[in-house]
Amino acid sequence: MTIAGETVVVADVGNTRIKLAVVGADVTATRLPGVTHRQDLLSREFRPENLREWLDRVAAGAAVVLVASVHDRAAVGLEAAIAEVATTGPRTIRQRRVTREHLPIAVDVDEPGRVGIDRVAAAAAVAVAKDAGRPAVVVDCGTATTVDLVAVDGRFLGGAILPGPGLLARALAEGTSRLPAVADLDSGALPAMPGRNTQQAIAAGIGFGMRGAVARIVAEAAVAVGGEPQLFLTGGSRGIVRDALPGATEIPDLVLHGIALAAGRLQSPT
Repeated sequence: MTIAGETVVVADVGNTRIKLAVVGADVTATRLPGVTHRQDLLSREFRPENLREWLDRVAAGAAVVLVASVHDRAAVGLEAAIAEVATTGPRTIRQRRVTREHLPIAVDVDEPGRVGIDRVAAAAAVAVAKDAGRPAVVVDCGTATTVDLVAVDGRFLGGAILPGPGLLARALAEGTSRLPAVADLDSGALPAMPGRNTQQAIAAGIGFGMRGAVARIVAEAAVAVGGEPQLFLTGGSRGIVRDALPGATEIPDLVLHGIALAAGRLQSPT
């Protein structure tokens, strides 16, 4: 997609990773915008050169970067990197911070201003992608795992938040003197049960625990929202709960698709 000749780039700044993508040309109010050329950077340690190399590959001319963030320090670092690339390169690169007001969804909770932009963006994408006349439940498995409700009319209704598998593994490793960290929890393969060593036992506890917790929360969400909701699954750790959510529509980058929906409301430069 281009705005006034600029390639539109979206950035989802999370607690662990910065996810970047280029917005496709099909952004409409009734169709989920496509995203391509997906790239991950670490939120806490990346260099402007990493951003420059990726932009050189995916956007030959002028570009605008739409930044949505739940990690303020990382977002400031990314915005500084964008500014450095813009001032030291031969082309125009500008940036805009995406807020809840830029997303085409009503946030119907007690404190709308405190809802993470990632949850709102994913819900906005689901409000476009779901069938008309049906509510939806969206499960986003990342550093944290969220289960959120989208009403029949597309409103964000809130939901539940619990630690993601990586956080649970680190909590065990850091909170005990003998339990090791466990990697590769996101593959989607069922863990061994019973675990025959400490690592397997931790993988079994987190793997089956996450599956059970998310499945129960989804069941409660379905009761709360009513009307046989559609189920959507996203996030980098979604593999750990995939088998517990049969029939879910899996869209890996719902948050990026949701941020892309803001492009139409940010057409004029600041």
